[in-house]
Amino acid sequence: MMRSRFQHGLDELKERLLEMGGMAETAVEMAAESYRKRDGRLAQQVFERERMINQSERTIDEMAVDLLAMQQPMATDLRFVLAVLKINADLERVGDLAVNIAQRSLDLMQQPEVDVPVDIARMTTAVSTMVRRALESFLSAKAEVAQAVLEMDSIVDRMKDEAFVNLVAQMKRNPERVRCYLDVLLIARSLERIADHATNIAEDVIFWVSGADVRHNVRL
Repeated sequence: MMRSRFQHGLDELKERLLEMGGMAETAVEMAAESYRKRDGRLAQQVFERERMINQSERTIDEMAVDLLAMQQPMATDLRFVLAVLKINADLERVGDLAVNIAQRSLDLMQQPEVDVPVDIARMTTAVSTMVRRALESFLSAKAEVAQAVLEMDSIVDRMKDEAFVNLVAQMKRNPERVRCYLDVLLIARSLERIADHATNIAEDVIFWVSGADVRHNVRL
């Protein structure tokens, strides 16, 4: 009976975290759309979504700590609860970074539209894919899916580096547009940081499933 109650708690914890992950993923996509469409309403929806993410983070933390205190799990179950606590924090940061993108998008809407030599849509697709696959690896408990996320991180890093080089060059050529280019650079930086958090989630899944710590060595 006690094990059944504990298992139910683990299942509920997993379900809550996946719900929060869905909210975080949607927030990123909405923030990027607010940039692409210059749509202030989408940006405001990101702010509302972030409040929901923050509330979820608090609820999940409380649930996880209660399970640790009351059940004292061992082995795989203990690694699962610890992974949930860490993933929960990463998802909250993803929500914060989505807000950063939305804020920069709102700032861009106050300025004349300019051509930008950075494919934010392509970068967003790559980052969203990383977040989605990281959550899929958590849902399926498959370390190989998580490993694929780790291998995508370098792609996003290269995109961010290219964005930095191109935007700095544009700032030098068009100093009157520095604010616009800086906003886009900060959006690219936020996307790159979201990819880092997706990588953290994948690493935590690998730790939960296999017990391997791959934070400083991405190969299983």
